Amino acid sequence: MQKQQNPTYLKAITIRDVSDIHAIKEDIKKNMILVLRVTPLAQKDVTELRKLVSELYTYIKGSGADIARLGEERIIVTPPSVKIWRAEYDLK
Repeated sequence: MQKQQNPTYLKAITIRDVSDIHAIKEDIKKNMILVLRVTPLAQKDVTELRKLVSELYTYIKGSGADIARLGEERIIVTPPSVKIWRAEYDLK
């Protein structure tokens, strides 16, 4: 069995404050897969959460990473080497 040179890590983070974005960006630079729980910040300040998600989305798209919602409480972020599958909706 061959050992993988650079493993990809998955990290779960609970976002409690907009200042958490700095640590999230550092983890994105490290090519981690992130599962972000947004409920605590959403309960505290929805406007701040919207700003954080907007800034995060812009940063992620600029880095070639991918982002998607996982239900109401979570967001997933993947490095450029991992793409998120999205269902194609047939609107006929």
